[in-house]
Amino acid sequence: MTTFDIHAHCIPPRLIDLLREEGSRLGIELANDGRGEHAVIGGRVNLGPFRPILSDLEARLEAMDDAGVDVQLISSWIDLTAYALDGTAGAEYSRLFNEILVDEAAKHPDRFMPMGTVPLQDPVAAAGELEFAVRHLGMAGAQIATTVDGTDLDAAGLDPFWEAAEALRCPIVIHPCDPLPGVDLSRNFLDNMVGRPAESSIAVAHLLFGGTLERFPELVICVVHGGGFIPYQLGRLQRGFDAVPQLAAQNITRPPGELARLLYYDTVLHDPAPIAFLVDLVGPDHVVLGTDYPFPMGDSRPVETVNSIPGLSDEERNLILGGNVARMLEAVKR
Repeated sequence: MTTFDIHAHCIPPRLIDLLREEGSRLGIELANDGRGEHAVIGGRVNLGPFRPILSDLEARLEAMDDAGVDVQLISSWIDLTAYALDGTAGAEYSRLFNEILVDEAAKHPDRFMPMGTVPLQDPVAAAGELEFAVRHLGMAGAQIATTVDGTDLDAAGLDPFWEAAEALRCPIVIHPCDPLPGVDLSRNFLDNMVGRPAESSIAVAHLLFGGTLERFPELVICVVHGGGFIPYQLGRLQRGFDAVPQLAAQNITRPPGELARLLYYDTVLHDPAPIAFLVDLVGPDHVVLGTDYPFPMGDSRPVETVNSIPGLSDEERNLILGGNVARMLEAVKR
């Protein structure tokens, strides 16, 4: 059985070289602030410094072998989705990024499958880029952020993109970015420990209650970090749907619990007990292996984590370790 990691990040070295040479033309400026190289996107979004480990192919392969991961679905560092660029520049950047990531993955085609980035700031261009990435570049799907430069996913006019993703049946990984702007989470590492799962929870709630999942039920969406806090508050969401439908159910007729079970959730929860709850809630066929490589908050022993989940049958364990992702990939319409 092949084990698949659906949640892993990569910055190809060639991308950094490209941005050094041509970034200004696209609206991305690279600079070194003494802590390392960082980027300013669209003149206002400052991110970095870049972590060298994100570009180290040999270290990645060694970590995969150590973790028992056969294949990584490699995605961008989420900060580099570059939604702050205008639509034209965003589309050109996405194409360049995807072509470079495909070349990086091709160095070890038996170990890596590339996940594209798309210019969600232009939903029509995003739909076209997703189709190009999957059908012409052979990418597995795409990773998107929890907002489009601050606009919620249900309010960003993304129907052209969702239509394309549903037609392609390709996996779309939703990953938090810039968690909870305006909320002071600077102390005690709360921006990561609490802010990121909270950001995912808000994004998923908008997809549920904004009607996206009801209108596009065949979407193949995976939410990282175990779905944020959504699976563990589904009862509260259901209560709102039942008790105050005039507020909560304006855009949906199907219960939120039913819609939430259409999604996939990764295992990056760091404790077998909540993963066991998640498996019981959504089914072993909707939970997939993740690592969040190479970040410190990731799970460097994901197979051990899955093997320690109580009550799983061998068949259920194999679904989570790789069977579910294999099924996703086989269903992609190329």
